Amino acid sequence: MLGMAVLSRCLFNFCSFHTMVNAVFTTPEPGTVLQPIYEYSDEQQAHIKTLREYADTLLLDPLDPYYKWELRWLNKPDTMPRYMRAAKWKLPDAKRRIEGTIKWRREFRPELIRPDEVKIEAETGKILLNGFDKDGRPIIYMRPGRENTETSPRQLRHLVWWLTCKDFMPPGQESLVIIVDYKSTTLRTNPSISVASKVLTILQQHYVETLGRAIVTNLPMLLNFFYKGISPFLDPVTRDKMRFNPDLLDLIPKSQLDSDFGGDFDFEFDHETYWKQIVDFCGIAEDGTRLEGYFDGPKNIHGELPSQHSDEDTEPGTASRTSTSSTTASVTSAGETKALASPEATPAAPELNEVS
Repeated sequence: MLGMAVLSRCLFNFCSFHTMVNAVFTTPEPGTVLQPIYEYSDEQQAHIKTLREYADTLLLDPLDPYYKWELRWLNKPDTMPRYMRAAKWKLPDAKRRIEGTIKWRREFRPELIRPDEVKIEAETGKILLNGFDKDGRPIIYMRPGRENTETSPRQLRHLVWWLTCKDFMPPGQESLVIIVDYKSTTLRTNPSISVASKVLTILQQHYVETLGRAIVTNLPMLLNFFYKGISPFLDPVTRDKMRFNPDLLDLIPKSQLDSDFGGDFDFEFDHETYWKQIVDFCGIAEDGTRLEGYFDGPKNIHGELPSQHSDEDTEPGTASRTSTSSTTASVTSAGETKALASPEATPAAPELNEVS
């Protein structure tokens, strides 16, 4: 009887201090300082302006149904700068790159991927967007060991659907973190080199300068050949951003890091609950478009996050690493666990931006 009492007390204590959470983080940890932040010289700003003028000559006819989505993408403040940085400020290369992406987007139409089209791919949580790193970047967890479908174009569209959910990026943040966890991954569940090369092509050519960090954890010796196989498809910039088995607490606040990786965030994945939160937060309609008031994303959920930069120490067109801001971010802490589905946690929808 004494043993049962002790066991019951232990279970009570465990439950008291080990509460699972199924609410999704929508903001970085309070006090987060966004970086990298880019500043541009007059010459670089002129290049950005010229690139935009060139992109405007490629626009679809305003009567085309996809026109407003194409213009929406071009109007994002980070689009032109990202392509100029990716081209190392060589205007002809930037023009070639952005023209290639425009053609790809017209065929793939990433903004119009219907949630129900890819929902089955998300049933096991093999790709999860949840939490932010210490620089305010959203985190995408990829767990190949949870693969639940056969290889198909839908798998690729599922990944692109997540890359399109940039609504989680605080204003001023242009990149995200991808953590690939190979725990429980087998040769059967690991993506083929062919699929991986297609993913890398999309990420490197059509989401340029979007990958802030790529972290690989729990990679078994058996799968070392996989990274040797995809190595020829990695451009030097992507390769430089890859880290294998780093201490994630050096990069991500403990409160925002999944407990599977040593963090305090005990996230309990429930497919229906999780999916609804993501779709609701981004304001995604059944046909993949955005609900009224969400055309430019629910950015008002984010507080004013300070940028870490100094006019004196920042090279033009480079990322700043010198902190001169003492402002504290006013954001909703996910530790306070406000469910997105609840009315008090849902951001007020701004007026729909008209596109002419």
